[in-house]
Amino acid sequence: MALEKMSLQDLQRQLSLDRADELKQRIVPYLAEVKGIPTGKTLALEYAEKRERILAYFGATLQDWENWRWQMRTRISDVQTLDAIMDGPMMSSDPKAYSAWMEQIAKVGSTYRWAISPYYLSLMDWTNPTDPIAVQGLPSLPEIDSDTGEEDPMGEAVTSPAPCITRRYPDRLIINVTNVCGMYCRHCQRRRNIGEVDVQNSREDLAAALEYVRANPEIRDVLITGGDALMLSDQTLEWLLSELHGMEHVEIKRLGTRAPVTLPQRVTPKLVKILAKYPPLYINTQFNHPKEVTADAKKAVDRLISAGVVMGNQAVLLKGVNADPHIMKKLNQDLLKIRVRPYYLFHAKHVKGTTHFVPSIQEGLNIMRELRGFTSGLAVPTYIVNAPNGGGKTPLLPQYLLSLDEEKAVLRTWEDKVVTIDN
Repeated sequence: MALEKMSLQDLQRQLSLDRADELKQRIVPYLAEVKGIPTGKTLALEYAEKRERILAYFGATLQDWENWRWQMRTRISDVQTLDAIMDGPMMSSDPKAYSAWMEQIAKVGSTYRWAISPYYLSLMDWTNPTDPIAVQGLPSLPEIDSDTGEEDPMGEAVTSPAPCITRRYPDRLIINVTNVCGMYCRHCQRRRNIGEVDVQNSREDLAAALEYVRANPEIRDVLITGGDALMLSDQTLEWLLSELHGMEHVEIKRLGTRAPVTLPQRVTPKLVKILAKYPPLYINTQFNHPKEVTADAKKAVDRLISAGVVMGNQAVLLKGVNADPHIMKKLNQDLLKIRVRPYYLFHAKHVKGTTHFVPSIQEGLNIMRELRGFTSGLAVPTYIVNAPNGGGKTPLLPQYLLSLDEEKAVLRTWEDKVVTIDN
């Protein structure tokens, strides 16, 4: 039908169909690429097979596997144990490469401590040193090959007005409670605190931190972190939450934890009952790759949500892990499916021993540009660069506002179309 003979309704429908087809073409590249991105769902059988191999090595049971304390006691932290568990396909197909990998881990491990939970090891491709799980969990030579970076780029040492406290903003602060984690991430911003042994901060220091919060009524938001906040005992965690809950001016309590990602067994029914007592409670975790969004992670998240916890994700943009728009989009979409809201995308910090993870800011902006408009707004986190020396979080966006005066604003849309609107 010629356009001039169409009714208005038919014309509108044809324009809508043409536009829908145009939009469909925009997602074709992602749909092609996403098929090749490994996820926790597509690798579930492989994970189960590795779990059985790990259990067999330790002479353990599925009941042990579900026990978070067993997971902690059994963290792998030496090459001999790792080699004994992983000695398999790669050793057979490329023994030289495998031996070199183990030697590198041992070499870096003599300088920087490492430990990985059996659960997180089961998510790793044991034949690939560049696997995004291996890159996050196992030492690599770049950690000691460069002298760049700082021990404390966040300036936490000079923003601590009381024991265990970090304060960088007017109405909120952090209580650092422990150096313990289920797995010591190779990109950790507090690598300096890992040390040689696991240490919970003393009850006296934690009491002093609580007293600081109590004495400063402008503090309405407190984040308990570490290390990993959920590595505290149930008793200590309940004490901290109950004390904060009893302060009228503390409106929000937050926990920083990677347990749903690296040690989901920690989220026990007993823990859930404790957390449910102290609303409003927010938990921000750190999923960095779709491989981490597993059935076990979902189970932990479901339990937390059942306690009334509001879940958010603070991914870190990491070279070799997720510095790719398709991976980041898939990660955020999978997180929404388990009811974890993508909150922040942190630009990796220039911490000594981790600078090989740091992409350029332009890479981060390019990823954000390929998220906004191309997927749900709920799946678009805020891209954050931390200002040096405790200067705080600075949000960055691709440039959408091209010019602005008293009469009009010139904008660039997500499709790179330039439009003008009245001011």
